[in-house]
Amino acid sequence: MAMMEKIEKPVAEAVVHWRTADDGGRQSGPPTAPVYMATAVFAQGGDREVQPGWPASADQLSILLQKTEELDERRWRCLVGFLAPELARPNLRAGAELLVLEGPRVVASAQVGAVIEQDE
Repeated sequence: MAMMEKIEKPVAEAVVHWRTADDGGRQSGPPTAPVYMATAVFAQGGDREVQPGWPASADQLSILLQKTEELDERRWRCLVGFLAPELARPNLRAGAELLVLEGPRVVASAQVGAVIEQDE
C-alpha cells in the first residue's frame, strides 16, 4: 500500500500523547510516516469499568494522524482523519478523547481540540 503523504479531508485537530515503550507504547517510538494509520476508540467516561476487554472490545475506527507540530518528544499536534468519518462524527467534539491502538495495545491518546467542518 502506498504511503499517504497527507490527509485529504481531516475532520479535527488533536494533541496526541505517545506512550513510552515502558508504558505499553510503540517499541520504536512515535511513528515516522507522514500519515500514521491505526485503529482508535473514543474514550467514553465509564467504558473502562463497564466493558470487559475494553478498549479492544469497543467499536474501533480506522484513524489517520498527520503531525503538524511537535510540542515535545511525546506530544504532537496532529490533523485527524478517519477512513469512515461518518462513524466518528457522533462522538467527534472538542475535548473528546481517543485512544490509539495497535492491535490490542494502546499506544497513544488524542485529545480533540477543534473539529473541522466539512463541506458535504
